[in-house]
Amino acid sequence: MALSISVVVLLAIIVFLLVRKSGLKAGHAVVCMLLGFYLASSSVAPTISELTNNVAGMIGGLKF
Repeated sequence: MALSISVVVLLAIIVFLLVRKSGLKAGHAVVCMLLGFYLASSSVAPTISELTNNVAGMIGGLKF
C-alpha cells in the first residue's frame, strides 16, 4: 500500500510540473485523470497493477 501512495504522489508531482513548466494544459491533465479513473475500473486494472508491482520489484532488486 505504501508503494501505491508513493507512486500517486510521484505522478501528481510530475503532472504539476508538466502543467507549470512544459505547457501541458490543465484540460489535458483532467482528461488524463479521467482516463486513469476509468482504466482503474476496467478489466485491465489487475494486469496493470501486476505489471507495476513487477517493475517496482525489479527496480528494488537493482544493486549499484
